Amino acid sequence: MSDDNRQNGGVVAGVDVGAATAKAVILNNDSVLASSVIPTGFSAAGAGEAVTKEALQKAGLTMDDLEYIVSTGYGRRAVSFANKVLTEIICHAAGVSWLMAEARTIIDIGGQDSKVIGLDDHGNVTNFVMNDKCAAGTGRFLEVMAGVLGVKISEMGPVSLRGEEACQISSTCTVFAESEMVSLRAEGRSREDIIAGIHKALARRVAIMGAPVSFKEEVVFTGGVAKNVGIKKALEDEIGLDILIPEEPQIVGALGAALLAKGELNKLR
Repeated sequence: MSDDNRQNGGVVAGVDVGAATAKAVILNNDSVLASSVIPTGFSAAGAGEAVTKEALQKAGLTMDDLEYIVSTGYGRRAVSFANKVLTEIICHAAGVSWLMAEARTIIDIGGQDSKVIGLDDHGNVTNFVMNDKCAAGTGRFLEVMAGVLGVKISEMGPVSLRGEEACQISSTCTVFAESEMVSLRAEGRSREDIIAGIHKALARRVAIMGAPVSFKEEVVFTGGVAKNVGIKKALEDEIGLDILIPEEPQIVGALGAALLAKGELNKLR
């Protein structure tokens, strides 16, 4: 490792292995050197290593340059080279607070879970709720519905905004909601209205789930699903507040893990 890296606080990594994607952020002091996102695939351990090496390659570094690594996410314990393992709740709070100090609520929707996190004025977690037992309210719900309707998941947001009257999707179960899609198509409802209804149903589920935390401004939306403009609008309609989205919402957990790794490294010095 170069003397410059040591003087600037050391190179650290945050590795977030989710059920759908693995993310890594390489940090040197307060500068993000590189980040990477890849599908998790079959092996959480393999994805954690691959995404870290890919991010390091972008930064022109190797594993030997890393001084501290924090892992988080669904597959965090599979990252054998991590110095410390932390929950995604703590890491998302750290990442969001660093990006947007004014944040008081985090909505995070990933491939297989969703969560709402409350923050105090110092970025500390005050309360949180999490859904990791059911596909409804997650990215997986959208994937299944996209398959039924024959659209790419990346197209769902823009298509939903063209809807004139969102369909009512009453089922909170992904399996039953899929049956509703078939019935709505048979009734001649437009694809735009059906997708708008799907987004409304997901947003309603997240809003109900997050009610115990309460939604306070500023509200920040993270996770891969935050890239869906239709979900953002549906959530804003449900909670009655504007929602902020980081430039790259998918890597916020990994960023928080990297920031916490920096703190752990400083303790050792």
